[in-house]
Amino acid sequence: MRPRPLADLQRTLAASERLDRGAPLAVEPVEHQQRIARPQPHHVLEVVRLFFVQRHGRGRAQIMRDIKTDGRRGVRGSHARTIAMTSPDDTVLPDSVRGHWVDRSPARLRPYLRLARLDRPIGTWLLVWPGWWAIALAAALTADAPDTRPWFGLPDLFLLVLFGIGALAMRGAGCTYNDVVDRDIDAQVERTRGRPIPSGAVGVRAAVAWLILQALIGFAVLITFNTFAIWLGVASLALIAAYPFMKRITWWPQLWLGLAFNYGALLGWAAITGGLSAAPLLLYVGGIFWTLGYDTIYAHQDTEDDALVGVKSSARWLGPRTRPFLFVAYAATTILIAAAGATAGLHWLFYPQLGLAALHLAWQARTLKIDSPDDCLAKFRSNHHTGALVFLAIVIGSVLA
Repeated sequence: MRPRPLADLQRTLAASERLDRGAPLAVEPVEHQQRIARPQPHHVLEVVRLFFVQRHGRGRAQIMRDIKTDGRRGVRGSHARTIAMTSPDDTVLPDSVRGHWVDRSPARLRPYLRLARLDRPIGTWLLVWPGWWAIALAAALTADAPDTRPWFGLPDLFLLVLFGIGALAMRGAGCTYNDVVDRDIDAQVERTRGRPIPSGAVGVRAAVAWLILQALIGFAVLITFNTFAIWLGVASLALIAAYPFMKRITWWPQLWLGLAFNYGALLGWAAITGGLSAAPLLLYVGGIFWTLGYDTIYAHQDTEDDALVGVKSSARWLGPRTRPFLFVAYAATTILIAAAGATAGLHWLFYPQLGLAALHLAWQARTLKIDSPDDCLAKFRSNHHTGALVFLAIVIGSVLA
């Protein structure tokens, strides 16, 4: 592709500054041109942002960051300054962890490691925490049983490790499957166009082979559990298979992600007890509300591009109502996890520690800047701390029960 001169970008930026941002704009022509799935009146500033995405493939905020910084698409040279592009194999996505070991891995392996999102470990943590919560919660009920592994209410370390390996493999398999299904959409979204498949670093057949390998690792972990847990884990495949299509048919794909991502709350309990009860079900629903919150935050990074390609999300549906929604979702998370602890008979010290997690969630909702992709990403990643605080609360309540 021919690089666009910096002067062209600067002229477009200058033109947009002269627009009257408070004036109304005719809606129908814009809706038709942008093919937005949920027609509604546009503010002039929103249309300007969509214009930048459509013309340059990037939002205005990203263009300004590229001009100011000398990054992978930064400004180089004095007279012949252009927006440079990297090769597909070296593409580093905006939400990747900088300096991660994946960046130093062999070049041939790098695209596959990125396809499994190993350079973004936060997703693995968010998948593993509900399972670890359930394992710790079940330890409170099985601590005195002679035929169980937990000791003095501590969670089974071997089972925690197994769940960690399984979460790593299945999260990678799920992301690979999602990228295969969404490769055409990802190519049109700024944040995802550098992913291995749309960038051309990995072919579809190779991606499917990588998907099968990761799924086999996850299955090897699953068959170490009891029969009930194995069939429960197999049932989760239906949720995983349907997830990539949810953004095409509902404004709440985040809800479906919550159903899949918190399944470990059921599986972790079943792996120890061989069945289900009210406590893991409450924990599971609490985790779903948690996911509704943090994934809505995450989706706000892509609202401009999603509007252009017609992809639905709770972030687009909520818009400025996101903050009150987060307070409601996170309040439900806290109440349901507290109810799970009460059902399992945890010690009263569980509740003050859980309160620290609730304060962290309230901080996210209170300080979130939905118009700042950097802030949205930082708030999303901070949910790793939420998961750790809840886990610590359950362990304390289990040990002292």
